[in-house]
Amino acid sequence: MGVLRIGHASLRVMDIAAAVKHYEEVLGLKTVMKDSAGNVYLKCWDEWDKYSIILTPSDRAGLNHVAYKVEKDEDLEALQARIEAWGIKTTLLPEGTLPSTGRMLQFNLPSGHEMRLYAMKEYVGTEVGTVNPDPWPDGIRGAGAHWLDHLLLMCEMNPPAGINTVQDNTRFMKECLDFFLTEQVLVGPQGDMQAATWMARTTTPHDIAFVGGPVSGLHHVAFFLDSWHDVLKAADVMAKKKVKIDVAPTRHGITRGETIYFFDPSGNRNETFAGLGYLAQPDRPVTTWSEDKLGSGIFFHTGELVASFTDVYT
Repeated sequence: MGVLRIGHASLRVMDIAAAVKHYEEVLGLKTVMKDSAGNVYLKCWDEWDKYSIILTPSDRAGLNHVAYKVEKDEDLEALQARIEAWGIKTTLLPEGTLPSTGRMLQFNLPSGHEMRLYAMKEYVGTEVGTVNPDPWPDGIRGAGAHWLDHLLLMCEMNPPAGINTVQDNTRFMKECLDFFLTEQVLVGPQGDMQAATWMARTTTPHDIAFVGGPVSGLHHVAFFLDSWHDVLKAADVMAKKKVKIDVAPTRHGITRGETIYFFDPSGNRNETFAGLGYLAQPDRPVTTWSEDKLGSGIFFHTGELVASFTDVYT
C-alpha cells in the first residue's frame, strides 16, 4: 500500500492560449485533450499515463491541486482512514471527476494546499514505446522535458504566532503517506526549527518540497531533464522564446540538482531540473543545512540568495 509517484499538477493560468504555447514550445509537452470547461491536459514524452499537467482558465495564477498515484484502488480507503485519524477531513471523488482518471481521495495539507490520491489513469504509453525503443522521440520540441518531477510548495510559517506548516506538512507526509525526509533547513536561536524540507517516496532526492513563507502558495513545478547540457539547451530555448528567466543555469547544494528557474506567461514559476543527485532511501542520513549556509544550499556556485527566488510565488 502507498504512494508510487507524482501523478499530475493542476495549474491556474490567466491566458490559456499563451500557457499552452509555453508548455508545448518551451518545455516540449504535448496537448492530449481539452474538456468542455476549457481545461487543457498535457503530458511529457517519457510519461506513460495520459497527462501530468492540467491548465485551467482563471483570473489568477497558482496551484489548484497536486496529485500522487497510489498502487491499488483499495489503498484509497486505507489511506483515507489513516488521514482522517490524523485529523484531516477527506472526500472520495468518484471516477470521472477528472477525465480518464479513477476515484480520487481529496484533502488539504496542514498548509492548506489541496492534494489528491488516485490509483487509475488511462495508460497511453511513452512517445518511444516499450519494444526496442529509441532513446528519445523524433520531433521533440523545446527543452524536451522527460516528466513532471516535483513541486515545491510555500507554506505559512510565523514562529511568534506558533505557526509552522512546513513542520506540520512534513510530519503528515511521514506519518500518513510514508514519505521520508531527505534534506532540511534548520533555523532559529537553537537551530532546531524546520524552515524547509525535501521529501521522497521514490529514489530521487525529492518528490515534494516545503519551504516556509508569509503565506502558502506555489513556488515552482519542476520538469526532469537528462543532463547539465540539457539545462543549458533549455536556457537557449527560453532566450529564443523570450521567456522570463528568474535564475540562470546553476547548481543547488540541496539535492545537488542542476537547474534553471523561469516563469510561464501567468507567473507560475517552472524549473527544469537535471541530475538525480544521490540515491534517496529511507535509511539514508538526512542532510541538514544551517541558516548561515542557506545561500550555498540553494545556489551552490555563488552562495548568495536571489530576492525574487524567495519572495515571488503564486
